[in-house]
Amino acid sequence: MKKEHIMNTYGRFDATFVKGSGTKVYDAQGKVYLDFVSGVAVNCLGHSHPAIAKTLADQSQTLIHVSNLYWNDKQLMLAEKLAAYSDHHQVFFSNSGSEAVETGLKLARKYGKIKGGSDKNVILYMENSFHGRTLGALAVTGQEKYQKDFMPLMQGLKAVKFNDPDDLEKKMDDTVCGVILEPIQGEGGIITVSPEFLQKARNLCDQYQALLIFDEVQCGIGRTGKLFAYENFTIQPDVICMAKGLGGGFPIGATLAKKEAAQAFVPGDHGCTFGGNPLACAVALTVLEELMEKGVLENTKQQSVYIMDQLSKLQNKYPVVQGVQGMGLMLGLGLNIEGKHLVQKCFEKGLLLVGAGEKVVRILPPLNVTQGEIDKAIAIIEAALKEL
Repeated sequence: MKKEHIMNTYGRFDATFVKGSGTKVYDAQGKVYLDFVSGVAVNCLGHSHPAIAKTLADQSQTLIHVSNLYWNDKQLMLAEKLAAYSDHHQVFFSNSGSEAVETGLKLARKYGKIKGGSDKNVILYMENSFHGRTLGALAVTGQEKYQKDFMPLMQGLKAVKFNDPDDLEKKMDDTVCGVILEPIQGEGGIITVSPEFLQKARNLCDQYQALLIFDEVQCGIGRTGKLFAYENFTIQPDVICMAKGLGGGFPIGATLAKKEAAQAFVPGDHGCTFGGNPLACAVALTVLEELMEKGVLENTKQQSVYIMDQLSKLQNKYPVVQGVQGMGLMLGLGLNIEGKHLVQKCFEKGLLLVGAGEKVVRILPPLNVTQGEIDKAIAIIEAALKEL
């Protein structure tokens, strides 16, 4: 198959996948891979899950798309579910994580204007963060390598040292309308936010009437062992941006907000043609049902304990492994060499992993992964470590 018609925006591996089932994917030559990337935390139920396939088939024969000038039943049902499972009230649907973040940024700007006029427009973001590649999301991504070729970016932004409460307090003032952070930095290296930093962020946002925005695009929807990542902490954000696992492989984004924050938007402030379409919302409802009612979330907790134990054994055995970090089934293997070397060795041996930062390898299996599948992955990782 010809590849020259695809824009060159990804450093792709030499594999063309044609089929997937559960944790396995098959390339065009028939080689089987164990997928512990899960589309970068997208395929939370694995590949071609029968419940998702059935939902897509059934809904596609009923209603695929209708304009947001009207209501559709699946959108209403999904919004109600997300509100019921969270401590939040209203949602805006889109198609991706970047769009979900853009919505959060716009909401913070509008909220700031209501609370403090046009001068209350500054958004604080974290160093080493990643929020997407559209211009607004890119502007709050704290990594120069992603930003440098696309200047000038959105104005009215300040970077904060992640997990540094003093730096956050120094940057916070009456001009700030929002603070955006990832509870677990994904691209940045699987770095979890500290409870002290979170509490400081919550207190300062309350003090200065600013929105605290959690980007849970990668770490949300069961990935940490809780449906929402914020549930692992003692504070609640005003806004949650989500996507990836919400659709289990089908494109959908969502921005969930507390009532006061959500009410900043009025008709005409924001929109998304395909956002909240019946097909995507039906799939998301199925994903939530599998997670919350059919044991997948409980499996995530159980398998997290097991895989953490197995990875810790590798750390004790191989000096190249410096540590194991993360939460739930969003894990990072810290190395004393560049992570890409381990990723490549595992790829050659039939295991898909992905880097996170320079010296961390991300491990993101489906949330319904089995102990046996974890054992196979660990065996391949160990075989690869022996060759490094």
